Amino acid sequence: MSELVLHEYAASGNCYKIRLTAALAGKALVRREYDIMQGETRTADFLAKVNANGRIPVLQVGERFMPESNAACVYVADGTALIPADPFDRADMLRWMFWEQYNHEPNIATVRFWMGWIGEANLNDLQRALLPGKCEAGTAALRLMDEHLAGREWFVGDGPTLADICLYAYTHVAEEGGFALAPWPAVRGWIARVEALKGYIPITA
Repeated sequence: MSELVLHEYAASGNCYKIRLTAALAGKALVRREYDIMQGETRTADFLAKVNANGRIPVLQVGERFMPESNAACVYVADGTALIPADPFDRADMLRWMFWEQYNHEPNIATVRFWMGWIGEANLNDLQRALLPGKCEAGTAALRLMDEHLAGREWFVGDGPTLADICLYAYTHVAEEGGFALAPWPAVRGWIARVEALKGYIPITA
């Protein structure tokens, strides 16, 4: 089997998804860190050899490269219970993973980055204009998650799947962007269940 190399920025939830998936799947990763604040993913060498889109994470499998965090998670989790065997459940897992990238991550993760890395005082005019809408949309995403999780333990089926892993990555640090988790008891209970999984590692590991 080819060595798995994760090109990452460790504080990123998108990068953490892949590390957590590998930990739960019992697969080893070699980690290569890049400082996105210093433009290390925009160098000519990175663009030519790792990802022409200039973004991380990128999962390297031998000499091949897989950008996009959720796609990389699918590769790492292949053959494990994190991907349901039932065709409908498997498609439903993908539905939540697509939703995470379209409705959840662009709001919760973006606001976390703006608040924690750029700083509210340093936002440009466009970011300032977008901030209220992103905060509202992020809260709406948490509300939808809470409603879905009410009366059930996992997003899909009877056990944890990649839907849970990919949604957990930015949800559990949402308060770093100013999103309160206190109003969402079902989400908080689900976070605790993810963190109790065998093999779980925190984002700081």
